[in-house]
Amino acid sequence: MRVQGLKAWFREQAGSALVETALVLPLLLCLAFGVIAVGRVVQAQMGVSAVAREAARSAALSQTAEGAASRGLAAGQAVAVGYGLTNGSLALSVEPGAFERGGQVRASARYDLSLADLPLLGLFHAQVASDHVERIDLYRSRWQAGGSP
Repeated sequence: MRVQGLKAWFREQAGSALVETALVLPLLLCLAFGVIAVGRVVQAQMGVSAVAREAARSAALSQTAEGAASRGLAAGQAVAVGYGLTNGSLALSVEPGAFERGGQVRASARYDLSLADLPLLGLFHAQVASDHVERIDLYRSRWQAGGSP
């Protein structure tokens, strides 16, 4: 009789373990996918910040106002590819302003992050943005690459 009681006890425990697993598993999956989503948003924010910073810095190092915008945009796009911001929603703008010594160059970057590839979070979207202002060197030379001021 003792063996029969032990078998019934194991059968009850197996059933309750299955019920507990069925209740806890969806919560654990939501938690795991939530952690992955937060990591992707943080990574995208770091990438957008780097894009804006590099675009403004490259534009501030340019020789002319016309070249500043194109040089900044090219540098920002190259950094975006390195960070994997490649879904086509990156909006980058570079404003050279008056482009004079001691002036400022402003770069703004916006990116729409889609979490559609994550189960349970497919409807969520996040927009990350960053602005960066870079000062044009106060003591930069007035001489151009061609040899005249």
